[in-house]
Amino acid sequence: MTICKVLCCCGLLAATPILAAQQVPAADSSRRQADSLARHPALLKAITVTAAPPERRDPIGFTSVSPQALHASVAINAYELLRQTAGLEVHDQGQGPGFASTASLRGFASDHSTDIALWIDGVPVNEPVNGHAEGYNDWSLLFPAVVQEIDVYKGPTSPLYGNFSLAGTVNIRTLERVSGTSALVSGGMYGRLDGTVLTGYDRGTNGGVFGLRGVREDGWRPNSQYRTAQGHARVVQALSSSAALDVGIELYAAGWDSPGFLTDSQFAARDYAVVVDPTDGGFKRRAQERASLRVLWGDTRLWRTTVYATQGRWQLFLNIPPEPGSGEGTGSQTEEEDVRYGFGMTSALTWALRSTEITLGAEGRWDHTNHQNWLTTARVRDSAQDLLTARQGAGALFAQTSIAVGTRLRLNLGGRYDAFATASTPTGQAEVTGTTHAFSPKFGALYQLSPSGQVYANVSRGFRQTDGVINDPSLPVITASAYETGVRVQSRGVEASLAVFRMDVSNEQTFDPLTLATTSGGRSRRQGVELGVRSRLGAAVSFDADATLNDAKYGRLVTEDGHTLSGARVFNTARYVGSAAVELAPRRRPWRVRLATNVVGPYTPFEGNGLELPAYALLHLGGMVTLGRVELQLGVRNIVNRAYPELRAGAFVAPGQPRSLYGGIAVR
Repeated sequence: MTICKVLCCCGLLAATPILAAQQVPAADSSRRQADSLARHPALLKAITVTAAPPERRDPIGFTSVSPQALHASVAINAYELLRQTAGLEVHDQGQGPGFASTASLRGFASDHSTDIALWIDGVPVNEPVNGHAEGYNDWSLLFPAVVQEIDVYKGPTSPLYGNFSLAGTVNIRTLERVSGTSALVSGGMYGRLDGTVLTGYDRGTNGGVFGLRGVREDGWRPNSQYRTAQGHARVVQALSSSAALDVGIELYAAGWDSPGFLTDSQFAARDYAVVVDPTDGGFKRRAQERASLRVLWGDTRLWRTTVYATQGRWQLFLNIPPEPGSGEGTGSQTEEEDVRYGFGMTSALTWALRSTEITLGAEGRWDHTNHQNWLTTARVRDSAQDLLTARQGAGALFAQTSIAVGTRLRLNLGGRYDAFATASTPTGQAEVTGTTHAFSPKFGALYQLSPSGQVYANVSRGFRQTDGVINDPSLPVITASAYETGVRVQSRGVEASLAVFRMDVSNEQTFDPLTLATTSGGRSRRQGVELGVRSRLGAAVSFDADATLNDAKYGRLVTEDGHTLSGARVFNTARYVGSAAVELAPRRRPWRVRLATNVVGPYTPFEGNGLELPAYALLHLGGMVTLGRVELQLGVRNIVNRAYPELRAGAFVAPGQPRSLYGGIAVR
């Protein structure tokens, strides 16, 4: 069997560039490598160290979102895309595309998604030493047309991911190659216009993808216009029969206006035309460059290294009016500006033996930022609140061993050690330095009950750095001890999973976006049940669903203003969340239709007084028809025009988007 056939049979054509270009004189060597790859499929992992997909033999909870589901979803942004396809809890800040919203996993709803690690092709997106939110996580960098697959790791179970993977990790892999050129133009209500051009090449051992995208929208509320532009490039080049180089660039820019939060009475009356401050808004720019090298040594060893650089700048103006009767909210416009750059590297060596796989690796990262916080009036600076420069160096060692014990039992043992050195220099003051560290052990076991059924259990520890470390580098990290057990079944077109989890958090931290007060030092607990189903109900019908029932409560936490939260539900989380979709796609027919819903159960906002908002569900419909090389797309988001809060804090609400119609034309 040739190397190419081995790769195709394993369903991992992404590995082709390394090994497909065999020369005739090397036939014996090719056969030996083919035999090795057949015995050790782990060596066919993606080129970047942290981009490989999870496997069914991994004793972890995960959800993988297919390109078909991504393509058929009626989503207005990257957060919406994950909410509809992976069952994540999402609370859109409603401020603009570059103002990172909150995605929650297993009841972790830190401001701006800082409890979830986001990686794109082996590059971390979370921003450390960030004065607005430590680990600020802007998913708008995601270029939808080039996404190959999205994997959601639930819990801190993988040793490949360290800082900010407290609740889990979202790992995104992009296309390695496309053939020819395609264009997509779509539009919709509220003046939306979205255009994408994608081109590339596929030359057997080498491939490339290049894309440009532009979006503009007037917004469904006054003073909510925005513009975004994105660029993507990826090239994979075979260097030899056993080595490949993969380079990529991601570019993103956005500018937006912000109408601000509504009062709860305005939201109840659907008075969406209110604008708090017409000068509110902002912009963001981000770029990241990456080079990844993969080398196969002999029959059993694989070395992968990714180096990257990031650059970014954002500025925002935000006015939160005082809440009547309580004094919350500043009542003044705040300007924040962040200018940063950084470098990083991840390298790992994997040995694949007959019954054991061992991975040893190291990670390093250095980031520099200049952060400014001002009080302003109509974007004119009045006085400075916080001006400083900070830098952070981080390093980690990680290891994982997967051992087959007999034919049914597999054990995963591993962990990582992370260390951080941070320096902060407020303008006109002496430099402040500090170091922190974290040890994260991982253990999992999976037992094969039958060819179609598995049970698994894992124990792990995760962490993230604390908000405010940019001012006080000595702050300890937030940690979570995680426990999970579950069962997976795959038979006759049905994939189902059921998991029970618990996560105990130390040095808990909660943030109030109105008072801007942060409370640290307490404890909390998340526990619940997760369910996932993927099924074909016939030749033309498929069904998928994800749901999480979650009990998230503070164990012991006293806020800065003296409120005791012990026993209260964790702010900004829901009792249950989920998504479900039915897709009709008859074979040999040029059309498909997808009906989807996402549900958010009773939701606890940033309050502290026991308030719980009622559950709601949104319904979405999308469809497409292919006519030769032309694909016509049509979708309706929020079909029943449900009024719902994306976010509530104090007596203020960021309302969700009402019924919206979208359509597009793709030429391939």
